[in-house]
Amino acid sequence: MRDLGRRIAGLLRPGDLVLLTGELGAGKTTLTRGLGEGLGVRGAVTSPTFVIARVHPSLGDGPPLVHVDAYRLGGGLDEMEDLDLDVSLPESVVVVEWGDGKVEELSDDRLHVVIARAVGHEEVLDDVRQVSLRGVGARWSAGAGLDALAGVLSE
Repeated sequence: MRDLGRRIAGLLRPGDLVLLTGELGAGKTTLTRGLGEGLGVRGAVTSPTFVIARVHPSLGDGPPLVHVDAYRLGGGLDEMEDLDLDVSLPESVVVVEWGDGKVEELSDDRLHVVIARAVGHEEVLDDVRQVSLRGVGARWSAGAGLDALAGVLSE
């Protein structure tokens, strides 16, 4: 998941909104850690569950990473407005865990990443993930490079 995050980071630019969906333990924060490494941001990327959002400034010329955990937020965009994500979005990469149905209105262009832990006969295969990427909007339909990740997703 971390390596996939680093690879996805190579496609991201300021203003991108990334929504991460997956059950607890699916790897959302691990993927975000890889995004942070790939973007070259400062600070350890850890789950912002209790602080709701963390900003990781860039160590270079790249965009900062705004990492949001919307798990405890139930009010949709109204609650999210208090975080001023719409102000941060144009110059940052904003990653929202548990954001489906809550932050889509922030941008017409967004990347949805769905992570599922693979299940074998009667057990969860803890180190196997199934990941799907879906770009929404003109930014992602204009060949933003998601096709290049298809091979990575099948590894």
